[in-house]
Amino acid sequence: MFETKSTTVPITKQMVREAYRKVKANHGSAGVDKESLEEFEADLLNNLYKLWNRLSSGSYFPKPVREVMIPKANGSKRTLGIPTVNDHPISRECVA
Repeated sequence: MFETKSTTVPITKQMVREAYRKVKANHGSAGVDKESLEEFEADLLNNLYKLWNRLSSGSYFPKPVREVMIPKANGSKRTLGIPTVNDHPISRECVA
């Protein structure tokens, strides 16, 4: 009766690189795996390639998000979720 069509947007290497640049400019924090931007950059091209490959092949699954409680202006607190450095570009650009 109803036919739904979904199309996927191909994830390009340029999209992953640009997303990473935004994460770096924002000084992204380490997630549950405790990997810092500096550690990720030690093998940057390989890490970005692996990330792009998993995204484009459909085998990407994000890691758990680290929860941090941050204070609000009214004195209460709210939860902030911090993805891993490897997952930051995804949450930033590719699936937004």
